[in-house]
Amino acid sequence: MDFIAAAAGQVIFTPRDSTSYFYESFECQTAVTNGYGGLQFTVQGPAGASFALELQTTSSCSANDGTYKSHYTIIENLTGSRQTVNVPLIGFDNEPNYDAVVGWVWAVFSQPNVQWSIGNITWICGNVAQSTSPGVTSIPTRSTIGPTATRSTTSPPVTTSQPATCSNLLIDDWASQSRLTFLGYNAMGQATSDDGTMSSVVVSSNRVLLYPKDTNSYFYSQFGCLNANNRYGGISLRIRAARGTSFSVALGWSDTCGSTNVKTTTLTTAQLKWTFDGTEKLYSFPLSAFSGVDTTKLDMIYFSGLNAGIILGPMSFYCGSTATEYIVPAAAPAPSAITRTTAQVAAPSAKGYVIDTFSNENTNSLGEWHGPDEDMAVTFGNNAMTIRTNDSDQSWNTQLANKCADLRNLTGGYLHIAYSGSNKFSIALQQHNSKCNETMAPYPETWDSVEASRYATATDIYVPLNHFSVNLGRVIGFNLRGFYTSEPTTITKIEITTSLPSNFKIPPKLASGRLVFACTRPNSFAFAIDDGNPEFLPQVMDILKEANIPLTFFTVGLPLLDPNNGLAAAYKDMASRGHQIALHSYTHPKIEGLPTEQAIDWEIQNDIGAVRQVFPTLRSSYFRPPFGTEGARMRQRLAANLNDPEPYIVGWSIDVEDWLWADSPTPEKQLDAFKRDLAKGGNLMVMHYLHQSTVDLLPEFIRLAKASGKRLMRVDQCLEDPKAPALT
Repeated sequence: MDFIAAAAGQVIFTPRDSTSYFYESFECQTAVTNGYGGLQFTVQGPAGASFALELQTTSSCSANDGTYKSHYTIIENLTGSRQTVNVPLIGFDNEPNYDAVVGWVWAVFSQPNVQWSIGNITWICGNVAQSTSPGVTSIPTRSTIGPTATRSTTSPPVTTSQPATCSNLLIDDWASQSRLTFLGYNAMGQATSDDGTMSSVVVSSNRVLLYPKDTNSYFYSQFGCLNANNRYGGISLRIRAARGTSFSVALGWSDTCGSTNVKTTTLTTAQLKWTFDGTEKLYSFPLSAFSGVDTTKLDMIYFSGLNAGIILGPMSFYCGSTATEYIVPAAAPAPSAITRTTAQVAAPSAKGYVIDTFSNENTNSLGEWHGPDEDMAVTFGNNAMTIRTNDSDQSWNTQLANKCADLRNLTGGYLHIAYSGSNKFSIALQQHNSKCNETMAPYPETWDSVEASRYATATDIYVPLNHFSVNLGRVIGFNLRGFYTSEPTTITKIEITTSLPSNFKIPPKLASGRLVFACTRPNSFAFAIDDGNPEFLPQVMDILKEANIPLTFFTVGLPLLDPNNGLAAAYKDMASRGHQIALHSYTHPKIEGLPTEQAIDWEIQNDIGAVRQVFPTLRSSYFRPPFGTEGARMRQRLAANLNDPEPYIVGWSIDVEDWLWADSPTPEKQLDAFKRDLAKGGNLMVMHYLHQSTVDLLPEFIRLAKASGKRLMRVDQCLEDPKAPALT
């Protein structure tokens, strides 16, 4: 495929040519014995288009040897709109064994290079008769399109002969920060990495920035023992680099596929006659430029010796002797952000005031504390403060009062920040707890964040106070957080003003969900468990069964889809027992720190897709950000992707600190942390099942929570969500 993505229960794709296909494989199904009479799915393609549907069967489910036979039909005359297709099992060619079905393949799309979609793939029980329902197409006859084929399921199925034409073979289109730096694979499904040698590896807009620490930095992308002979003549890629930049390019190959003995031949940019001038251009080289390379077993491309940062665009093998470029197809449109209507607010009844002019490192202009989180790089000088960090988990605070500040008489006012440099961060207004007591949990009770760049000119940021969805009667102060670039930000003034410059246009408020740290139901307590080690999950399940309590599991999508770790089956069992399954990202990065909204969408959409693949009817609006790191972009994209203006972003008010103590010489300090937060009034917990010591302490955590007199329940129940199951 030239493009493939999952969204809204559909797989959306653009076939590259007649060899493109999409397939579903599964454990061998005794379809007839199980009462299945056919297959149903939805499809949308060009009006009048057709495609082939392949049924794959083996000799028997009890003696499945990894091979299968193919049986075909053609589905024709699509309507151009999304339609439901019913395909009966009876009638496929070549005498299928309908009691040993191992896969389905959609292939031979009559119109490539346009968007198609397939979804809701379902076995149908009983006979599949000709449908009279509107929008449902039944396939009554069969049409053989190819000879019987027996293939190993260890290789992707191929349903047609090789095409007469050749198109660029994509190596990497830099589709996602997470795919590159967290999963470590390229568009070919092969390993790619810098092994931590680069100072920075940033993916954005189908480009990757490689910035070296030194000349020992390198980056590689593997091909998986590719045979390029008589097909691919070289490699092309877009590069942007400053004048005078130089580096080396190596091609690797093996004598035998699967061998760890990789040979390389290296050429410098000077030898390749590549020169740079700061603009992006297409560069290429023929494989023949690297003498001695076995092009039947190509293993990798390797960049090293960089004397400056470079930006690489899509990289591909080109066909024949003429270098051509791989063009990234247009992506499916991202969900639009959800705007929130903000009420018209009368002019403030009080004058604005200056909060900070940065004349003192420890206090602001109100005489209240201001300062950064630990390890955040902040410098002061000449009534200015400069922040340098690309750690989205770090933040800087300026308080308005010792306890609670009341801004209700300034509701129609604006937060104004005079700045220079980067505006790639979030601004939060923090709400105090109901007692205005910082020794009580949670503290802060919540906050709402806006994206600074949406409200910024090159020199000033103006945010209406009513764009912060918090109780303005009891606020703590403003918090700058979620920095996602290493570029510095210098701030010279923070104030609340009652008017705007005449030419300043305020953008609409974007939905940013509900950030919660505590249960709202009186006398409630919620255990909320994040990801962990699958080998400890059976013990966790036994403990919960013995304790007879419901709780919430926030699951990471990628391991949930791993068929070898048992997580999916275990979580299905937990859900059947009444436990809540919720979202926790796809690969567990600090999502707010990802460089683009596209990268954030990739994490959220894949997590949603993974959970729905295991739980087809589940529509969760509960999300726990990995590491608790959140910001305006993440919150806004979560609302957009869930199509819910108020999803729950779930933090915690009890932290057992397993990340600190579980694998230390004093794991019992996890219990101390639990008791400390419980005594402060905490009632919403975070823990992981990553370590044996934490799992062993879980019964004691449960005993102490029960002994406090609180009722233990799921997160959605403790937040009094009307969609949550009723308490029993």
